[in-house]
Amino acid sequence: MLLMLLLDAGTALMGAGIGAGIAAIGAGLGIGRIGGAAMEGMARQPDAAGRIQTAMLIIAALIEVIALFGVVVCLLIAVGDYNL
Repeated sequence: MLLMLLLDAGTALMGAGIGAGIAAIGAGLGIGRIGGAAMEGMARQPDAAGRIQTAMLIIAALIEVIALFGVVVCLLIAVGDYNL
């Protein structure tokens, strides 16, 4: 019984660490792609640079919120109560 409890806690900690890492990597890749596409769009149409930049910042903020939510969920899993 104790061995199973320790294995469950270890698996949860490992999963939480992997999940937090994937959330951070995904957010970094997403924001990088958005930034690159926005720069390309501004280079193609300099007149629309203000609108493109505004949309880029809003989308980047939403991606950051989703990544932060993922990290918080992983932290909640990591510090969960395993006293069953």
